[in-house]
Amino acid sequence: MSYGYIGSMKTKPGHRADVVNILLSGVEGLRQVGCDLYVVSVSDTDDVTIWVSEVWQSKEMHAASLALPETKAAISQAMPMLTGEFTSQEVTVVGGLGV
Repeated sequence: MSYGYIGSMKTKPGHRADVVNILLSGVEGLRQVGCDLYVVSVSDTDDVTIWVSEVWQSKEMHAASLALPETKAAISQAMPMLTGEFTSQEVTVVGGLGV
């Protein structure tokens, strides 16, 4: 079974679109490092929260992706625009459309 990660982050007002662009900037390379699904979502009624849903071939591949230079650079670029409020949930993916 696959490893899943669902997280949310809150941006400082006016920065949600900037952070979304950063999160989506490197998606092309994720499949090569073991990511099967990477979805960034926002709400029409909450202009500061971003949700990210990920499915990885393994927890180890997810952890390794966080050590990549491009991932570290994206995190550094986004951090000043975030409030520090995060949620996360690790899950075991048992099936569904797209996975």
